[in-house]
Amino acid sequence: MFISFEGTEGVGKTTLIRKLHDHFQNLGKNVVLTREPGGTPMAEQIRALLLAVNHDEAMSDDTELLLMYAARAQHLARVILPALAESKIVLCDRFADSSFAYQCAGRGLDRDKLNVLNASFVARIPDITFWLDAPIETGMLRARERGALDRFEQEKAAFFEKVRSGFAEIHQTHPERMKRLDATQTPEHVFQQALSHLQQI
Repeated sequence: MFISFEGTEGVGKTTLIRKLHDHFQNLGKNVVLTREPGGTPMAEQIRALLLAVNHDEAMSDDTELLLMYAARAQHLARVILPALAESKIVLCDRFADSSFAYQCAGRGLDRDKLNVLNASFVARIPDITFWLDAPIETGMLRARERGALDRFEQEKAAFFEKVRSGFAEIHQTHPERMKRLDATQTPEHVFQQALSHLQQI
């Protein structure tokens, strides 16, 4: 099973992923915990480029999109697809839905570009995606409490409202795959919401 986790900054994805990781391990399952951008040494180097606050030149939106997919292609080839071939459960912090929400809904990039990249390089989509949804102000406050903000976390609230609307659009279009979790609840309540959806499938 391939499970991805989506949402704007500071909504508690990491906490939920760890809880589900422990849950599956306690059931005796083989679980792979990974993230995007990143997941392999090469993809982590691309992640560092994407999240760095200070560059000698401004990163164009197209460059950002292509770097995301370069990291994703490597991640799929080296981690996700081999793990699924071995019948492991893959828990992935972000996947292709984030590219639609951040680069298309957030940055305003042409959706056709994303469709071409997905058709060309995304050989597998998640079986279920958990969208942790909370008001932007709530997530931004949590993100600031964690410490220094990366390049994405430093965006304005208006940008994240667009990103949130992008996730909402995916949820409306693919409700059978993307499940909305109320991330304003306690971590335990969010975990129970996720378990409830998993039990249904």
